Amino acid sequence: MKGLGPFLARGRQAHEDLMTEQVRLYRQGEDVFDRATGQTVPGPQTDLCEPGPARVKPVAQATGTEEQAGEREVSLRDYEIALPWATPLPPGTRVVPGDRVEVLASDDARMVGLVLYVTGAQYGGTATAWRITAEDRT
Repeated sequence: MKGLGPFLARGRQAHEDLMTEQVRLYRQGEDVFDRATGQTVPGPQTDLCEPGPARVKPVAQATGTEEQAGEREVSLRDYEIALPWATPLPPGTRVVPGDRVEVLASDDARMVGLVLYVTGAQYGGTATAWRITAEDRT
């Protein structure tokens, strides 16, 4: 593995060159009931890392599924989000299902504002990017 370091560094840089979106990875707090207004309000959001570059792409073989959520039909579409391999998280923190990725900027203006729900994360010392799987629940 002596020669692997420079090879991985080139691969990681090449992968980062493909990251044209800017995203925010965060955890949504539990909803809170406001007794004064009688409304449920979203809980606080906690950023898991600094907003930064990413590559967001639909998973090619995924067809999407139609699901019933309450009285509303929801389409689930799978995405892969690639972040720079060295993206830091706070100590002791892992990305878990239910965390969210918001697209802040993209060459495709239709993606801006898209919020994806994390379904899993892949870790690996020889990876060229940190990959997160997520779904669009619109």
